[in-house]
Amino acid sequence: MTSPAQMPFAYRRARLLEQMGDDAIAIIATRAEMYRNRDADYKFRADSSFYYLTGFAEPEAVAVLQTGSDQLYTLFCRERNREMEIWNGLRAGTEGAVSQYAADQAFTIEQLDEQIISLLSGKKRLYVRLGQDAAFDLRVIGWLKKIAANQRQGGQGPVEIIQLDSLLDEMRLFKDAHEIDLMHRAAQISAQAHVRAMQQVKPGMMEYQLEAELLYIFAQNGCQTAYNSIVGGGANGCILHYVENNQPLKDGDLVLIDAGAELDHYAADITRTFPVNGKFSPEQKALYELVLKAQLAAIEATKPGNHYRLPHETAVKILTKGLVELGLLQGDIDELIASEAYRQFYMHGTGHWLGMDVHDVGSYKLNNEWRPYQPGMVVTVEPGLYIAPDDETVEARWRGIGIRIEDDVLVTESGNEVLTKDVPKTVEEIEGLMGK
Repeated sequence: MTSPAQMPFAYRRARLLEQMGDDAIAIIATRAEMYRNRDADYKFRADSSFYYLTGFAEPEAVAVLQTGSDQLYTLFCRERNREMEIWNGLRAGTEGAVSQYAADQAFTIEQLDEQIISLLSGKKRLYVRLGQDAAFDLRVIGWLKKIAANQRQGGQGPVEIIQLDSLLDEMRLFKDAHEIDLMHRAAQISAQAHVRAMQQVKPGMMEYQLEAELLYIFAQNGCQTAYNSIVGGGANGCILHYVENNQPLKDGDLVLIDAGAELDHYAADITRTFPVNGKFSPEQKALYELVLKAQLAAIEATKPGNHYRLPHETAVKILTKGLVELGLLQGDIDELIASEAYRQFYMHGTGHWLGMDVHDVGSYKLNNEWRPYQPGMVVTVEPGLYIAPDDETVEARWRGIGIRIEDDVLVTESGNEVLTKDVPKTVEEIEGLMGK
């Protein structure tokens, strides 16, 4: 009997098998362990799609799903080994793969090349993730060659090879109740961390010291970072992927924090920008409130029926109009949008899918048209403005100001839900929280 903890994974496997058709087989491997330097590896994280189907977080594992009269879920994994477990921790082993992870059968990972031939034989269609790992791609080709070499003895392998991601990515785009619960919790934990950062920041603090406040909350709640945190003070906030986090935070500057927790393989992604000394200057406030106005309108546009690009188009119109009113752009608003003149100050999109990966899987277009939002999708909404410190086309008072406001938005039947709503984002709320 499948345990409650394994039910979401069993349900996903059943959905995938249903889409694969008769006499089909799917093979998916987790990612390899990676070394940080000599004798020290990075903390292992399972491949997202592999974990999505199995809930199995150990390295050196391959899952095989097959349809037909012999419908089976086979898991290849490391066998238990007392000596290795003393050094590196307990393993599920082949017995645990069946009893704990609901596999129909399990073999050691060393048996993969031997057992996979019989599993592949007689199947018409092979679903496999090509392009993820060159070495594994070659291994799959080797198996198919071996079957082809046995044709005279009656061996027959798949006649059709299909990219497994074409099915899995679309499944992962729509979050089930289990996933939504995890993303709610990841968002709440991340929100606590951002609130703490606002409360703890002070002039003279190093960016990495402020980052440590975030990491503390993540770790206290059993999370790790979903991505490398950005803590950019002053002009560093104008660098979109700034991760050095090694400069002092100065009185009078803003600090941009883009950071999110990962809980059981599910990510949050929040950006907030606030004054190091707790009080926005007039220029900072003007730009900040313009970005916030664009973000709120973009969130409002994120609802069923609207196409994916509409929130971005909405934000661009508001930002461009506001930049003209502030004197940072000159000209007709429609012409400035058409020529993308706004990209001098706003050069990225307004969001991306969110889930197990921070930039999650799923197509943004269907039949070459922006796809409509549907319930179960989760997307970030993150407009920004970045006035480069050396941009002499604007007055000096605007230079070096970088602002982004980002929330995680779940599309619902009736509209949307902002998962990250617990982080203040109006000027009044931020200054109130910071005690200024």
